[in-house]
Amino acid sequence: MSCNKTFNVIMAGLGGQGVVKATDILAEVMFRQGYDIKKSEVHGMSRRGGAVQSEVRFGADVKSPMVPYGECDILAVLDDTQTEVVLGKLRAGGTLIVPDDVPTDKLNTPKALNIMVLGAVSRHLEMAGQELWEKVISESFPEKLREGNIAMFRLGRGE
Repeated sequence: MSCNKTFNVIMAGLGGQGVVKATDILAEVMFRQGYDIKKSEVHGMSRRGGAVQSEVRFGADVKSPMVPYGECDILAVLDDTQTEVVLGKLRAGGTLIVPDDVPTDKLNTPKALNIMVLGAVSRHLEMAGQELWEKVISESFPEKLREGNIAMFRLGRGE
């Protein structure tokens, strides 16, 4: 990927699934890689259980936080009910990641699905090394949750 290209990632799910937390981590990783970052969030009607979408755009010079329709490079969905809602934003040839693409049977807690899916997303963002991803994840959680989240991230990456 060229630094001149703006790269677009959307995560979608339901309130309480950690969509915003996962995209905060993604944005921080790319910021530390030196990219210009823009991020936006759309929350549903209810705090917990409503639709949530978070968009992260990064590149050399990003003008808007909103991913244009049909230009999403990676679309990661945490709840299957949200796939059809956001699928139109995925560009032709873009990558769709759904819970079936990660080993959900190995989740140490359902709350870690966001980090497992983030691991799958990270496989497509080779400009950031695994060490940086794990450092940011570690810094994003209290000490008692770090090891478990790193393990879920690695499983999502396919390790």
